[in-house]
Amino acid sequence: MQVSVVILNYNGFQNTIECIASMREQAKNSATIELIVIDNASQDRSSETLRKIKDITFIQNKQNLGYSGGNNIGIKYALRNKADYICILNNDVKLDKNLIRNLIKSAESGIVSPKIYFYPGFEFHASRYKKSDLGKVIWYAGGSIDWDNIIGIHRGVDEVDNGQYDKTEEIDYATGACIFAKREIFEKVGLFDEKYFLYLEDMDFSLRAKKSGYKIIYEPKAVMWHKNAASAGGSGSKMQDYYISRNRLLFAFKHAKVRTKLAVIKQIVSQAKDPVKRAALMDFGLVRFGKTTRNL
Repeated sequence: MQVSVVILNYNGFQNTIECIASMREQAKNSATIELIVIDNASQDRSSETLRKIKDITFIQNKQNLGYSGGNNIGIKYALRNKADYICILNNDVKLDKNLIRNLIKSAESGIVSPKIYFYPGFEFHASRYKKSDLGKVIWYAGGSIDWDNIIGIHRGVDEVDNGQYDKTEEIDYATGACIFAKREIFEKVGLFDEKYFLYLEDMDFSLRAKKSGYKIIYEPKAVMWHKNAASAGGSGSKMQDYYISRNRLLFAFKHAKVRTKLAVIKQIVSQAKDPVKRAALMDFGLVRFGKTTRNL
């Protein structure tokens, strides 16, 4: 049994090196783990550094294809290489040694995401917590879709874990920080929609999988820690704001009811004094998707 792990790098080779080391510490099980590292045309020393690492498959993209396009390169390679399972993994994470083993146990009926904590020091409200809480502050304990506002909600975010989300259960969407699934799901559902480029493609992929009859599963026994938004300029950056604003419209027009589509447009129009929101609205109206050419 082969698990192909796709790790996307963009100007973050130190995080990627640490992620690879963490993956190599996975507990022994019946699976062979193949590491596929995709570099999204980084402008730092990522390419020259990562290509020297032994026992990984390194693929250099000639241009930045975003989360969706970059990961699709890795997924296609994994499918050609006869992977039984594919794990899409952010590069800015540290893994519990039993992560893969526990993801496999829940992957029979659909797509799985683990319990994810903030990496210590990366909490939204770090001053709120005791030192003993760090490493136990939840970033994601399952995802739900707020259909009124077209946003993904992380259950349990900012809460200290006291076992309140320790039940394996179905959820609305798997987070792009870690998506684990059998190869057949990608073969049937397809890959990430590259129109999104960055953000909300995980919600789109999850919804398409559900429509194809698969479940989306939260598995709390699988655990990892996340350095939130490290590769996207940090939470609240203009880049993040632009792509989320534009892609909320794209997602709504693909999947939501007419009333919701109109509500999302109205909301973003009301914020059009903000140049980033205005750019997102204009590009949606002009059907400009993928990577923006705007100087944000």
